[in-house]
Amino acid sequence: MSPGDVGTEGLLRRLAPQVLGRVARRYGDFAAAEDATQEALLAAATTWPVDGEPDNPLGWLIRVASRRMADRYRSEEARRRREDLAASWSLTPPDPAPARDDSLILMFLCCHPSLTPASAIPLTLRAVGGLTTREIAAAFLVPEATMAQRISRAKARLKASAEPFSLPGEEERPERLRSVLHVLYLLFNEGYATSSGPDLARTDLSGEAIRLARGVQAALPDDPEVTGLLALMLLTDARRPARTGPDGELIPLAEQNRSRWDRALIAEGVALITGALRQGRLGEYQIQAAVAAVHDQAVSHAATNWSEIVALYGRLERMTANPMVTLNRAVAVAMADGPAAGLTLLDGLEARLGDHHRLHAVRAHLLERAGDTKAAMVEFRAAAERTANLRERHYLTTQAARLAAG
Repeated sequence: MSPGDVGTEGLLRRLAPQVLGRVARRYGDFAAAEDATQEALLAAATTWPVDGEPDNPLGWLIRVASRRMADRYRSEEARRRREDLAASWSLTPPDPAPARDDSLILMFLCCHPSLTPASAIPLTLRAVGGLTTREIAAAFLVPEATMAQRISRAKARLKASAEPFSLPGEEERPERLRSVLHVLYLLFNEGYATSSGPDLARTDLSGEAIRLARGVQAALPDDPEVTGLLALMLLTDARRPARTGPDGELIPLAEQNRSRWDRALIAEGVALITGALRQGRLGEYQIQAAVAAVHDQAVSHAATNWSEIVALYGRLERMTANPMVTLNRAVAVAMADGPAAGLTLLDGLEARLGDHHRLHAVRAHLLERAGDTKAAMVEFRAAAERTANLRERHYLTTQAARLAAG
């Protein structure tokens, strides 16, 4: 898609899941339909800026994708037996618009249990987000051919699973929904705090995660965890304008100019999580959103209700046993009860978390607050050596140099 034509690109991304849903439902082959839809999107990105947008963009895309499907069937070994069927597909005009929105079905398909997050995220971005393989490869800093193989293998696994193009049954739907939310959570986190590369964040990825989460929440408005995840994304993304300086450098939460936070997103996120919590079915995304809401509603870092955050992280830790939650709780405990209390919680955490750069960074921060600047300097350097994000590395290296100079 042409990066210069934002209007066309945005329209195509919105229409992509509708086109794929209609074509996959009609022909019963998700993998082939996904390829055909991508070809239709690329054709539109090439021709529309030159010839003008058609009166019925959705119908145009469905018609082109249907023709691609017909072409594929004609070229196979069973061409003669399928020729009449393919001809009828290419000649029968598709409905101008789908009778239903298939985006949620597509999300469930892309997050099939047979797929790892490394496969599910790119497939979701292509099928539901409308991104091209080149765009996805660039986002994850891998060659386009590598990403194409990853997506191709994911589609092959889906085909082998013989998954019907429909929502999962009632018994398996909760677990499948959990996979969908997990993929969106990982996608947002990768966009908000990129694991590697020269930039601190990838707003295209975090923005796409928010867009997809809004779609799931619109389809399942009564599910408190779906609402909780959307609230978490909005409340976190609201701080993004203050998270980097003029040159893209990292600005930690304690030093951010809170007047730059997006108050409209905060208000929306607070309203969402408040409504979700009232349902009385607490889940991990709701707790994380509640933590984000406490941060966002505080007038300053020092005025934050750290005791409430400690309690929320304690509940989340009991619910998930996630060592990263323990790490976050240690920071909150240090703010509420002093750095020594936070450092105590870090004891033995390396055995669960591994040699993670965030563990070293938190320990460095707490050691400095405790007055042990020499040990803090060592930990800042260790954290810098272990992160693949250049902005984080620069920040951590700068902190170590500041302590060395002092």
